Amino acid sequence: MQRLTGLDATFLYMESPSSVMHVASIMVFDPADAPNGFGFEQLKTLYQSRLHLAPPFRRRLVEVPFGLNHPVWIEDPDFDIDWHLRHIAVPQPGTMKELTELAGHLVAMPLDRTRPLWEAWLIEGLEDGHVAVLSKVHHAAIDGASGEELMVALLDLTAEGDDKGDVVDSWVPDKVPTDTELVGYALASLAQTPVRAVKTVRRTVEAALKIRSNNRQPDVTPPPSPFSAPSTSFNAALTPHRSLGTATLSLTDVKMIKSAFGVKVNDVVLALCSGALRHYFDTKGEHLSSSLVAMVPMSVRTDDQKGDMGNQVSTALATLASDIDDPVERLRIIHQGMNGAKVQQDAIGADTLQNWVEFAAPAVFGSAMRIYARTRMADRHRPLFNVTISNVPGPPFPLYMAGARMVASYPIGPIFDGGGLNMTVMSYLDSLDFGLNACPELIPDIDLIAEGLSVALADLKKAADAAS
Repeated sequence: MQRLTGLDATFLYMESPSSVMHVASIMVFDPADAPNGFGFEQLKTLYQSRLHLAPPFRRRLVEVPFGLNHPVWIEDPDFDIDWHLRHIAVPQPGTMKELTELAGHLVAMPLDRTRPLWEAWLIEGLEDGHVAVLSKVHHAAIDGASGEELMVALLDLTAEGDDKGDVVDSWVPDKVPTDTELVGYALASLAQTPVRAVKTVRRTVEAALKIRSNNRQPDVTPPPSPFSAPSTSFNAALTPHRSLGTATLSLTDVKMIKSAFGVKVNDVVLALCSGALRHYFDTKGEHLSSSLVAMVPMSVRTDDQKGDMGNQVSTALATLASDIDDPVERLRIIHQGMNGAKVQQDAIGADTLQNWVEFAAPAVFGSAMRIYARTRMADRHRPLFNVTISNVPGPPFPLYMAGARMVASYPIGPIFDGGGLNMTVMSYLDSLDFGLNACPELIPDIDLIAEGLSVALADLKKAADAAS
């Protein structure tokens, strides 16, 4: 039995009928050279053989009575892999359009909290003989970095398969704890809360004073403050529906732009998203009062925490400089803003956010989030930020699943009331694969944003060529 951290549990409390809090990925494979073919039985055999490398796959939640403390994970005594693997096909002609439409419906479906919080769908019928695997894992169990480690457990470096070491599956199911045991465990954890709270308050006050002093320096541009983002058509209350978009851009071009202007790959990614959103709003004729603000997750996972599941992240607010016409100047402002955000993040401390959410009362937090969604409060105030943008580094070498070569991997992050768009990107080989997740009632034409990414890359590449 293992208690969820406050940050992990937060993703459970944020979930509502209109906001599911799992992360997903659409992995596209070419099974042409798979030694034993690639079908549902091969997929099931693979997952069964790798369960010992993926701890979240056999853990399920148990709620603490009366919401006294955060839920706990137990090794599910009723685990059955057949509840988690699914098989479906897209309609012809099987293009990315049909795939993303189907995947949008599947992503919108909540995970069953009475079982381990994951599922995988084998999707057949794609053009060129390709197949896809849609994976869904609840954000309470993984973040971007731990999700990448799950991918490593499932994928191989060769079509013949990797030597993952001797299969020693020492897994032992837990006994479902009684209410008395859960209450005792919760009270023992709560007894430590006052000491942790005093330390957290002291560190927060020290960080606030340090940030205030730093932001007063003449050469420092503070990052955007919460609720300073402009209102947009997609910063509103959500419906339960989801639409997905994808785009694949050249990583070589992105690195060339990075080198030409002395910035980082992540800065270029933010600039591409900014350009794509400018393209979208210009096409729609929607005028914004100020620059868009992005929420950028930042991994704070240490070397000692590698291999740990759960969330080890903090967040930064970053300007997208979307009110700047010149794409190069926009990129430079984004670069300066991210530098300032990282300085502020260092001052706050890697674990401050995690420490504060430890004190959230589960019963109150969960009820508050459901009331917030039900009353559509997101329609009544300025957004905390406009869009979530996450950049997950991936491998520069080919990967295989059950002998099938991976062609692309599109990550899909969650959205929630007030933040109706998530733009997540993962590098693979010489490409950047973007996965866009939106509420279709707020963004009815998400492909327009996906197309804008290519337009933004072309603008920056032209400027980089001219500068060289």
